[in-house]
Amino acid sequence: MKKAIITGVKGQDGALLSKLMLSKGYTIYGCDLPGANERNLRYLDIDKSVQYIDVDLLDLSNVIRMIERYEPDEIYNLAAQSSVGLSFDQPIGTIELNIISVANLLEAIKILKVKTKFYQASSSEMFGNVRRENLPIKEDHAFHPASPYGISKAASHWLTVNYRESYHIFAVSGILFNHESALRGRQFVTKKIINTAVKISMGLADELYLGNMNIYRDWGYAPYYVEAMWLMLQQNDPSDYIICSGEAHSLQEYAEGVFSLLNIDFEKYVKIDKNLYRPMDMDIIYGNSDKARDKLKWHYNMKFAELISNLVAEERHLIEWEMRNQK
Repeated sequence: MKKAIITGVKGQDGALLSKLMLSKGYTIYGCDLPGANERNLRYLDIDKSVQYIDVDLLDLSNVIRMIERYEPDEIYNLAAQSSVGLSFDQPIGTIELNIISVANLLEAIKILKVKTKFYQASSSEMFGNVRRENLPIKEDHAFHPASPYGISKAASHWLTVNYRESYHIFAVSGILFNHESALRGRQFVTKKIINTAVKISMGLADELYLGNMNIYRDWGYAPYYVEAMWLMLQQNDPSDYIICSGEAHSLQEYAEGVFSLLNIDFEKYVKIDKNLYRPMDMDIIYGNSDKARDKLKWHYNMKFAELISNLVAEERHLIEWEMRNQK
């Protein structure tokens, strides 16, 4: 039986990846940042199946002891300060956590000389503003991050490449574009839109405040994306992969699609708040996942309308589950 450590196990991707790998017979050891909520694991009914461990990812000696004790075949590093907006307010904390934790994990693998395979959660935010004529993004596109979060992810990505090339560690980065599910963190605007819209339809909310609606992103369905993470560590040779839908849609289209599906008047309930604009934002970005299709045999065929339909249905189910479990 294979053993895996998943950092950030209580987040959207950590919980979904845990469920997938438990179904494949893995023993899962999970850790997360202080204060992380177990809701996602409980909602997926796997909270009793994941074995929790306590580790400070900013302390190299802690990380070394963790790997020595649990002897994982695979490590998936998903723990991070993952909000682009928050990174402008907390740049130092974002950069410290997102870079030092990766360096410690890679250095521990190097010091211990173990055969543990390592997955780093990279991000499309590393590319920053890209000219339309240079889209879609491929793996060899230059980084020009537009936020402290993107900067931290770019540095972590190059650390992973460096340890792979310098020390022959099986280390890969999954460059995931935006991916959604009902388990998405509340700090993300997509979750805010879906959650508030469904609550309006249920009579539990009466307005939604949003910022810049004229941004275009490549959105996909998170349960399919975590499968790509797992596939990357099943290969014979380590490499980095872009995981995306290959299409760009505006936030305006996203929000209007949600409200239309729920038969709610968008203009009546949605208000624009200039205070929610970021200091800098990417206008448009979308990727090309041909390498993942060819090498990993990973295929993404979900259309945008189907994605929104799934998210709305899942959000209603999650809200109803939360209401039952609060009693």
